[in-house]
Amino acid sequence: MQLIRLVERFNLILGLAVTLLYFYQVIYLAVGLLRRRWRDRREPKKLHRYAVLISARNEEGVIGELIESLKAQDYPAELLDIYVVADNCTDRTAPVAKAAGAAVYRRFDRVEVGKGYALDYLLKCLKRDGLESRYEGYFIFDADNIVDPSFVREMNRVFDRGGFTAVTGYRNSKNFGQNWITAGYSIWFLREARFVNAARMALGINCAVSGTGFLVSADYLREKGGWPYHLLTEDIQFSAECAAKGLRIGYCGGAMIYDEQPTSFRQSWDQRLRWSKGFYQVDAQYGPTLLKGIFRGGRRGLGCYDILLTVTPGVLLTVAGAALQLLVALVCLSAPAWVTEQVLLLTGDFLLTGFVAFYRGMFLYGLITVLSEWKLIRATPLQKLGHLFLFPLFMLTYIPITVAALFQKVEWKPIRHTSVSQLDTAA
Repeated sequence: MQLIRLVERFNLILGLAVTLLYFYQVIYLAVGLLRRRWRDRREPKKLHRYAVLISARNEEGVIGELIESLKAQDYPAELLDIYVVADNCTDRTAPVAKAAGAAVYRRFDRVEVGKGYALDYLLKCLKRDGLESRYEGYFIFDADNIVDPSFVREMNRVFDRGGFTAVTGYRNSKNFGQNWITAGYSIWFLREARFVNAARMALGINCAVSGTGFLVSADYLREKGGWPYHLLTEDIQFSAECAAKGLRIGYCGGAMIYDEQPTSFRQSWDQRLRWSKGFYQVDAQYGPTLLKGIFRGGRRGLGCYDILLTVTPGVLLTVAGAALQLLVALVCLSAPAWVTEQVLLLTGDFLLTGFVAFYRGMFLYGLITVLSEWKLIRATPLQKLGHLFLFPLFMLTYIPITVAALFQKVEWKPIRHTSVSQLDTAA
């Protein structure tokens, strides 16, 4: 009887702990619903000069499309230069990028592999060639992106306000409707834009960059001597360092990019395994500093708390709870039958209730996101609503991925992109 009460109390404490730790996300959701996409309407005092940095590995099928969209920006062409680092390429990425109008640098390094090293190399090349002093900021894009014509102009509005080390934009998807995997990614990034970064910006809390479509101050990178972020998730590493040091990252909801999502579960597994492993790395390196920063209080403390919870794998709490339930159930197999029965019922109830709550919560979160961003999603109504039912299952696959990342050695692997723009899909 005492064991049963102990299991019941543990389940209650675990549920309360998770609810309290992540309750701030409910506040973000409310702010996102009450306020439309965060957009700065003020005219900038200056049109700043920028460079675009693109790290590309075997991206001949998509790199030209990105450069074309950058050339079509509603921004003075003389204030926007485009640079590509063809990183360990074995295809025609370099000549295709050059023909499209970018300045191209080639890099061959099989030891220091990954986007962070490639960006660092590109910045050092610009410094060597006497080009870095020209720029006030650097845009960072992935080769598979397409950039909305007003992207640079909108980002300049926020950057011109001053006080931001970086500014991140609105990450949309090229291929939402392709399958349940691409839709899962897309919903998650739309949620991040509308109900996380936009809410952070409205509340004055530090935002976070997410892989692509962001702007970094040139002064900051000159001070750092390049791009010194080489963990598996270099974007979150950068965001964590900014939060820990009290450097502000802003958000521009009017600046939209379209990103191509992985289409196969194998690619998705590999990518999210790298993300999960990278989160562990960031947690280990910055966790103590972020924890200390929380006690500074104010918006800086809230920013540290937010990023710390972002990189800390909260799903492991649920996994640990489920594992303990199963362990207790196994131990009780030798106990009297009525005790075993009660414990097994508690375990089954915990697992079933947890699954139903997770599915319902993720479905509602996805539904709110899709309805809120309906006009911005490039897919048919059937695709928008139909994939919603599999979105919770997409998120559920993070559980085995998060556990695998604890024990598995993970290396950076490129995601193959072959899609030419699918933006013509009916909306």
